[in-house]
Amino acid sequence: MVWEFRLHSPPWAGVLSTAGGLVFSGSDEGNFFALDAKTGKPLWDFQTGEPIAANPISFAIDGRQHIAIAADRVLYVFGL
Repeated sequence: MVWEFRLHSPPWAGVLSTAGGLVFSGSDEGNFFALDAKTGKPLWDFQTGEPIAANPISFAIDGRQHIAIAADRVLYVFGL
């Protein structure tokens, strides 16, 4: 094992890794986060207010990458 990222409770969300060296996932406490793929260090965190049980997805619009995650009945989309 190269690194691990511990959560307070078992996750239901999937994990997405990008070619740019980022790893995205979510927690049952509602945190959507990005990690450095090489080190596992947290880079960014967003509190959605609801548990996350969905898989993050990545897509591009006009050449710009976006990451989306669903928490409860809300879809959050972030531009990279």
